[in-house]
Amino acid sequence: MKPVAIFRHAPPEGPGYFATYLDHHRIPWRLIGVDAGEAVPADPRAFSGLVFMGGPMSVNDDIPWIAPILKLIRDSVAADVPVLGHCLGGQLISKSLGGTVSRNPLKEIGWGDVSVVDTPVAEQWFGHAAPAFTSFHWHGETFTLPPGAVRVLTNPYCENQAFALGPHLGMQCHIEMTPEMIELWCSSGAREIERSQSPAVQSVAAIKAGMDRHLADLHAVADGVYARWIEGLR
Repeated sequence: MKPVAIFRHAPPEGPGYFATYLDHHRIPWRLIGVDAGEAVPADPRAFSGLVFMGGPMSVNDDIPWIAPILKLIRDSVAADVPVLGHCLGGQLISKSLGGTVSRNPLKEIGWGDVSVVDTPVAEQWFGHAAPAFTSFHWHGETFTLPPGAVRVLTNPYCENQAFALGPHLGMQCHIEMTPEMIELWCSSGAREIERSQSPAVQSVAAIKAGMDRHLADLHAVADGVYARWIEGLR
């Protein structure tokens, strides 16, 4: 099998639990560190699927690798190579396919419930987690649904928590978290948390207090989502 390409946009936001899942199922993968200057591949058909992780930047920023990634996603969808996006990755998928990305009414940081939309498509992706589950969040922007996509997750703070389009899935929330990632993000983002006035932002203490319990449940959710996604790998 060709490897799954995993795109890292910032050093603290690596593949996390997604890589653990692939390793467990003996699916080869290759990390592409665009944050380290690695070139964006030109042909998505060199991979069985493309996965885009998070990052603190905006997809609307003038960053050299954003335009090539947007084109790669469009080419991937046209070639039926599955794409998967986590947070910034979901925003990249939305924008590449005709959606827009803008400031969310409220910043979300920490643990928060998301609801599975009552539709057949949402059932396919998140039926094992219905009617709701606790996910991890760290975002200030949000995406609209690109043409043809179906909303599959939502919550009161961010209407579009995830969308599906055939074998492709874009998420605003983070299901790939590990203890190490949470510790690192809380350390590097402590000032952002302190300055936030949003009711959807938790303190570092609250995030860490619920970490072990929430991660075990979140990994069970991720297992089901990733299992559905790898069904489409070429």
